[in-house]
Order: sequence, then C-alpha cells, then structure tokens
Amino acid sequence: MPAAVDSSPPPSSPSSASPAAAPPGTSTSVYRHGGFLSFLTARLVAVIATQVQAVVVAWQVYDLTRQPLALAWVGLAQFLPMLVLLLPAGDLIDRVSRKPILACSWALGAVCSALLWWLSGHGHAGVNGIYAVLVLFGCSRAFSGPALQSLLPQIVPRAQLAQAVAANSMLMRGAAIGGPFVGGVLYALGGGELTYALCAVCFALGTLLLARVAVAYAAPRPQHPAPMWQRFGAGIGFIRSRPIVLGTISLDLFAVLLGGVVALLPIYAQEVLHVGPQGLGALRSAMAIGEVGAGLYLSLRPFDRHVGRTMFAAVAVFGVANLVFSLSTLFWLSFAALLVAGAADMVSVYIRGALVQFSTPDEMRGRVNAVNMLFIGSSNELGEFRAGTSAAWLGAVPAAVLGSVCTLAVVAGWMAWFRPLREVDRFEDATGG
Repeated sequence: MPAAVDSSPPPSSPSSASPAAAPPGTSTSVYRHGGFLSFLTARLVAVIATQVQAVVVAWQVYDLTRQPLALAWVGLAQFLPMLVLLLPAGDLIDRVSRKPILACSWALGAVCSALLWWLSGHGHAGVNGIYAVLVLFGCSRAFSGPALQSLLPQIVPRAQLAQAVAANSMLMRGAAIGGPFVGGVLYALGGGELTYALCAVCFALGTLLLARVAVAYAAPRPQHPAPMWQRFGAGIGFIRSRPIVLGTISLDLFAVLLGGVVALLPIYAQEVLHVGPQGLGALRSAMAIGEVGAGLYLSLRPFDRHVGRTMFAAVAVFGVANLVFSLSTLFWLSFAALLVAGAADMVSVYIRGALVQFSTPDEMRGRVNAVNMLFIGSSNELGEFRAGTSAAWLGAVPAAVLGSVCTLAVVAGWMAWFRPLREVDRFEDATGG
C-alpha cells in the first residue's frame, strides 16, 4: 500500500533530520505519537518472528550436523545477499516510498518462514535446503533494514527523534527477550514445524499492520535523479567526509564482528553449560533483558551530553562482559554476563542510531542506512561466520576469549583515530560532523 505523505513542509536545512521541532500541540512523549505507536506494533511482531527463527535455525542446524562450522554457514548464507543488495536497496529507498518496500520485505520473510516449515515437516533437502532459504531471507533483510531506519525519521518530528530511536531499539530488544526463549521452548515441544509456522504468521501480521503507519515528515524526492553511479558515489562520499558517521558505523562493524559470542551460544549451551535448548533460549534472552532494561530507561529519560565518550565506554563494557561469559562454566554467571553485555550494547545502539540519524539528510538516508546496515550485517552475520570458523579451529572457549580481547583493542584504536567522535557532546553537534 503506498505511503501516505501529507503536505507538511520539508526540513528547512538539507542536513536536518526532520522538522526542527514538533508541531504545536505535540506531546513531548513519543509514546503519545499515534504514527510511531503503529510503527512499533508492526515492527514488534516482525522482530519476534526474526528472533524465534534465528534461535530455531541455529539449534536445528547444529542438531543435524554437530559441527561448529555449520553455524558459520548460517551467518554467511544471510550475509552474502545483503552484501550484494544493500547498496542498490539504499538507492531505491531514497527514490521511492519507503513503506511499500518494507511491506514487501516482510512479506518475503513470511515466505521464507513457510519454506522452512515445509522443509522441517516434508522436505528432504536437509541442511542445504535451510541454507538456500536463508539466502532468500538475506535478500529480504537487505531491503527491510535500511527501509526501517530511513522510515523512522519520517514518522516523528525532530524534537522526538532521539527518544524514538531509544524506544524503537528498546522494543526490538524487548521482542528479543521472549522470542529466543519461546523459540527454544516451542522447538523442544513441536520441532521446526510449530516454530516456523509462528514466524510466518508474525511476518504476515507485521505486513498488514504496516498499512496503519502514517508518514508525515518525508522530504520531497528528486524529480530528475543523477545516474546510479553518481548516487552511490554521493552516499559513500558523504560517509567518508563525516568522521562521526564513519567512526560510528565502523565501530559497530569491528567491535561486534570480532567480539560477538551469540553464534557460539548453541555450543556453550550443549558442551560447556549443559543446559539444552531451553537454556539456549534463556541465554539469548539474557542479553535481550539487559538491552530492554537499558532501552526502557533511555526511552523515558534520554540523555544528550558526552555522547561520544559514553558510547566508547559502553562498547568497552560490552567487551569485558563477553570476556566474562567466555570464561564462565556456571549458568548463572554466564546469564549475568550476557545481561550486562546487553545493557551496554543498548546504550551504544542508542547513541549510534541517534548520531547517524541526526547527521544524515533525509534525501540520503536510504544510502547511508544501507551502508550502516551493511556494516551491521557484517558484524552480525559475518561475525557468526568468524565465530564458527574460529571455534572450529581453536575451540569455542579460546575463540570467544580472543574475540572479546579484540573488541577492547578496537575501542582503544577508534578512540585514537576518530577524535571528533570521541569528543562529540550533544546529538545536535553531529549535524555538521
């Protein structure tokens, strides 16, 4: 369904994220914004589907193969199509309405879940069939990721943007609390057929709910766009010319790529902590509990001082918490370490998301967010490949320890190389950086 764009005037400055202030009568609480609440509801069910599917696919693949390297292919199968499609997707998002693109992406996600359901109950392609469906799912995420990030500033006024970023991130992590745990329990009860059916329904429901989202702050699209290669070059040139943007998105790439432990959770659940699929769901939910707790606080009481230094401190805490998890053989300590890692990651996500949104003009958000999602996809999906191969070569525990130490090294390096990012005080200061 085409996005409904009203006649609200575009931002007065080309670098404005959205209108400079909320319209008269707008509540200071983003939770009273009807369009934003509709957006959150639609995204909630889609994130639940994504989280449930992620934990079930990881468990199912490892259960079928008992090979750490098989988990690496799970991440790579989703990353490669994103690598190919993200930049064209970002260019398309800057030229057409963003809401229909997001709806089509979620509809394709429903198809992927239905295919995984069929493979679980009736198919004979085994692990290779799962990998093939994950490639298709990666294609859908190449469009849904930047469309989601680019649509948000078109829904809320600039005065509520930082709060909206925190609330949006918190809700996404909130869905991640129940998603993995429910996925683990349902897989133990009904196998892949039950869980993948739930995922397909959630993706389809999110697609339908998206029609209720009102788009009120979209900037006019160019009538005569430049050739594609020039548009790509403009987006890359913008990022390279802004140390705050480049430092922000590359920090996420290398810190999580080298230090993430999520891909190793099935191995830890089975071979280190001996807690089974229910324990795996709990471990994945632990990080989400920390994230949603910090996100709820930030959505109610967002801060806007010393944001650069706070972001670096949060990533450092993330690395230390992952190191504790890597060395732990006690379930409660592992759970607590992931809880702290999740809270620190949420603070970092909040600051990174707001800095990118405040720094980027609306007409370039699709391309910038596509590069940002490429970096995030690299840190997550390619990080899963890195973790799986490292575990296959070194063992799960040495691989996790080495990755955590690398995260701390990245923090130290980026603080030295991206001084403007380290010294940025308020989000508004990032508009020109």
